[in-house]
Amino acid sequence: MQDTPFPYFPYRAIVDHPPVTWPNGARVAVWIIPNVEHFHIERPGPQPDIRNHGRRDYGNRVGLWRLIEVMEKYGVKGTVALNGEIGLHYPRIVEELVRLDWELMGHGLTNSTLLVDLQEEAERATIFETKRIIEQYGLTMQGWLGPGLGETWKTLDLLQQAGCTYVADWVNDDLPYRMNNGLYAIPYSLELNYMPLFNTPSIANDEFLHRICAAFDTLYREGERSGRVMAIALHPYLIGTPARIGILDRALRHISTHDHVWFARGAEIVEAYRTQESGV
Repeated sequence: MQDTPFPYFPYRAIVDHPPVTWPNGARVAVWIIPNVEHFHIERPGPQPDIRNHGRRDYGNRVGLWRLIEVMEKYGVKGTVALNGEIGLHYPRIVEELVRLDWELMGHGLTNSTLLVDLQEEAERATIFETKRIIEQYGLTMQGWLGPGLGETWKTLDLLQQAGCTYVADWVNDDLPYRMNNGLYAIPYSLELNYMPLFNTPSIANDEFLHRICAAFDTLYREGERSGRVMAIALHPYLIGTPARIGILDRALRHISTHDHVWFARGAEIVEAYRTQESGV
């Protein structure tokens, strides 16, 4: 660790950034990140945690399929933050995501275990086993989102060793940027993320819809001068319930009515940024 407030990347004011352009003149690159996760029913013990396991299992059994239907309606391909154990216990899900040509971004093996709780070798094993599971389905793990957005001081270097291109843990910009070890940080979101907003105290459905539309409208306006990135983070067991799936439909309808929008996967956004990086 360096003695600096920015040990992994330099500070950059967005107003000093040269204009960024997205394909086909898009003002905003919108990426949607369904978090598809596996939680252990036996943790923390000693009795089965049926309540918390069950609601998350609902997301994998029901909610995800509603989410897929809505995103397909608007021709949007997701970038899934995937717990590796989904590939072991829910192969039907991964097979469908591969068929849809969605991107699979590593998200640890299970959200029951955070990277911050692991020693270096266990963290390395978690990252590389997640990579192995994703790649056994014929895909490449280019991106990473830590469970709970957690990292250790070793995480970024371990991700580089695993061949990752980008990481989404750093919620600190509306554009990608290159980190000191060569990885790229991509904009992610806590404001447009169902997990913190629908835990206690829970915001209203219409409030979440308003937040998505208001954020998009601001970024779209700013994007006329220089491109921006908008991330929408979703959890199928929350957004995929009968009472909430309509929010996603209405939000994508609003975004889709604008001409200069690029619905993209994470790796596509990073690559488009990287190709013009010499000028930024």
